[in-house]
Amino acid sequence: MTQQFAHPELLVTPEWLHAHLTDPAVRIVDGRDAAKYAAGHIPGAVLVDFYALNTTDTSPAGMQAWIARMEEAFSAAGIADGQTVVFYEEVSGQLAARGLWALCYLGHDGGRLLDGGLRAWQAAGYPLTTEPATVARTTFRARPRPELVATYEDILARLGTGEAQLLDVRRTSEYEGTEIRAPRGGRIPGAIHFEWVHNLDAAGRFKAPAELEAQYARLGLTREREVITYCQGGYRSANTWLVLHLLGYPRVRNYVGSWAEWGSREGLPIEHLTLPSQESR
Repeated sequence: MTQQFAHPELLVTPEWLHAHLTDPAVRIVDGRDAAKYAAGHIPGAVLVDFYALNTTDTSPAGMQAWIARMEEAFSAAGIADGQTVVFYEEVSGQLAARGLWALCYLGHDGGRLLDGGLRAWQAAGYPLTTEPATVARTTFRARPRPELVATYEDILARLGTGEAQLLDVRRTSEYEGTEIRAPRGGRIPGAIHFEWVHNLDAAGRFKAPAELEAQYARLGLTREREVITYCQGGYRSANTWLVLHLLGYPRVRNYVGSWAEWGSREGLPIEHLTLPSQESR
């Protein structure tokens, strides 16, 4: 079993971040909403509300429009080549992971995640501030890496071929189709289920590498085939994308449109929980 992460450089500790608070080569990004940011954030952190930067259209035109929105958001946040960009939220959660995945997909190699988030930062005794950070605007230019994202067309082309392993990281009720958050409920055919929250320990940090390795091995995931993660909007699945990347899975894509798109596009196949018929009850 893996005893250390294959890419430990993607995670930073509160101690490391505190030591680099004034480093001009480090940009800190708070991925929560404006109200939470205003209530208290890490000194020097800029706000990027990732929930406001969703997409439910992974057609070529839809992806082009979303990339343009991300370029604007990262430019406003002062993100540039050569920086180390540390994303955080309350814990090692879906928003920080979404930011890290997006930065990596858009061609920037400096993304990091504060493991344990604000909870770990405060537990270490470090302060928060309510003073908004002021940063110089940059011109962020995306260089997309298509191998890191899945579109609905990518998935449709792979269904039934055995080329990809689909991993649904939503709640069980969403996976079974009893909780419906799109025009249609259910799951993508052939998807296996493992909720993303099992990536974290009780403190909100990522579990130890050996424990995570064992969890995903029990699912039957292999490194020989591509893995595509999805959820409702590509946020929870970004967290699992990051974990599999940390573990050294070589080909992992995040379906950024996820069920919000798949469940809304008529004609795309779905599966759902088969309930007993009245006659068999």
